[in-house]
Amino acid sequence: MLAKDIQTLMVQYEQKRRDANMNLENRKEKIYKKNPRLKEIEDEINKISINKTKNILTNSLSAEVENKFEEEILKLKQERSKILKSENIDENFFKPHYECEKCKDTGYINYKDKKTVMCNCLKQKLIDISYNKSNLKNVQKENFNNFNDKIFSDKIDLKKYNMNISPRENINNIKKACIGFINNFDNSDKKNLFFTGNTGLGKTYMTNCIANELLKKGKTVLYQTAPVLLETIIDNKFNKYKTTNTNNFNNQVLEADLLIIDDLGTECLNSMKLSELFTILNSRSLNLNNKITKTIISTNLSISKIFSIYEERIGSRIAGFYDIYYFFGEDLRLKKK
Repeated sequence: MLAKDIQTLMVQYEQKRRDANMNLENRKEKIYKKNPRLKEIEDEINKISINKTKNILTNSLSAEVENKFEEEILKLKQERSKILKSENIDENFFKPHYECEKCKDTGYINYKDKKTVMCNCLKQKLIDISYNKSNLKNVQKENFNNFNDKIFSDKIDLKKYNMNISPRENINNIKKACIGFINNFDNSDKKNLFFTGNTGLGKTYMTNCIANELLKKGKTVLYQTAPVLLETIIDNKFNKYKTTNTNNFNNQVLEADLLIIDDLGTECLNSMKLSELFTILNSRSLNLNNKITKTIISTNLSISKIFSIYEERIGSRIAGFYDIYYFFGEDLRLKKK
């Protein structure tokens, strides 16, 4: 259940904060041995802060006294900065190093207007739990830094592929489009992506590259094959033992920043699945959840096949709201063998 998942994650987040503070204390201990004056400065700052708090609690903090406290603290901090600079140590040395600097490993972000929202790092962990079959494991390995266009042929074969560019030029064009998709992700006018082509041509690799970059930007990413995605949504809808987690699963499909639907066309179709697929594509394309969401569809089917297999309204949504990219060339998996 979602509540239990959050509770488990909160324990993990608390441990992260403890680890970050413990690491900070260890770093301090080492540098204090080398330069005792830094320890003296920290103790003096703490002492002044305690005195200031006491004055506040006893209503005896005048503006003059407060300014004096602030001046003393500022002078000590300037002295500390000077020492750190001479030792070539960054100012952030005296701050905990959190895994997520946005929420300081709390899972939530507090804004000045007192609004508290769940951090994307926690959202992503909840998504990973809900989608235990997700295949985002290769995201770190498969990224643009490791992209090698040399494995694609640089020869044009108009007869074989009906394209007047080489597979290498084509994949570089697609890579450029993917980078543009990432850079303009929050632009509602930019379309979704539809990847079509035979297996072993880099469709999954390219989606992982995109997922990797967006995760770095703090976006939430969901990956699922079309058969599992549609089966799970329908099972959840008609499960009489519904839980918060089953509802959450279905909501995340509509609300994740990026949804990757792989292997579209391999699912066993029926009217319910067609209806659910249209709901997903329509809701996300029109941003009906009051936020910008994008979708990537990866399939072996051409757009003409989509129109012949699926309802016309599904084909129209894809044709109208997706940029279509055709992957062609030799099966890269065979080249690796």
